[in-house]
Amino acid sequence: MTTPVPQPPREQLDKANELKLEGNELFKARKWNEALVSYRTALSHLPPRNRSDKPDLDQADVDSQGLTEDPNMAAVSDIPDALDAECEKARSVLYANIGACLSKMEDHKGVVDACSQALSDDPRYVKALQRRAASNEKIGTWSSLTSAQEDYNLLLELLPPGSAESTQTRKALQSLEPRTRVAREEETAEMMDKLKGLGNTILGQFGLSTDNFKFEPNGQGGYSMNFAR
Repeated sequence: MTTPVPQPPREQLDKANELKLEGNELFKARKWNEALVSYRTALSHLPPRNRSDKPDLDQADVDSQGLTEDPNMAAVSDIPDALDAECEKARSVLYANIGACLSKMEDHKGVVDACSQALSDDPRYVKALQRRAASNEKIGTWSSLTSAQEDYNLLLELLPPGSAESTQTRKALQSLEPRTRVAREEETAEMMDKLKGLGNTILGQFGLSTDNFKFEPNGQGGYSMNFAR
């Protein structure tokens, strides 16, 4: 059996860019699924992320998408630094484009995952930050809303002060504050109810319940517990 000859890195990058352009045309035509396939296929032509710097993210994403590395792909160590930087940029853009497709398909968890991959190569990628924040808003959990706040705060550092995008980001951040507080209170209450149920199951064996234990503020930022029959 003949061992395949690795493709030169430049050819890999050119092929990935060609597929990206095809994906862009499909996206413009509102063919989200077809565009998604083009972007993911383009990714498979790029060398994997340097695992010594970013160990797990890229491989996890490749595995989850069912992509396999091209046997003709050059090793990361064989790629010149300048070309490696181009590959990083291309990979970041492709992941962000995947996020755009998934957003149209309302797969908001997928958007967050894809944009996180894009940001692994380019942590200051504005479009990826915007898409991830918007999808985390729509997911709406305490943790996702908190993540959206973090992304919006970073965007305020990156966007030109006074620009329309900066103003819009500031408004989004302000609207998140009460939503995050409500989500935190609701999830905390739900967690306490579950813990109370578990406690009652255990204490019930001894003829007790969590209602026998009263927690009162101790005036020092903590609580004291009192037992009552």
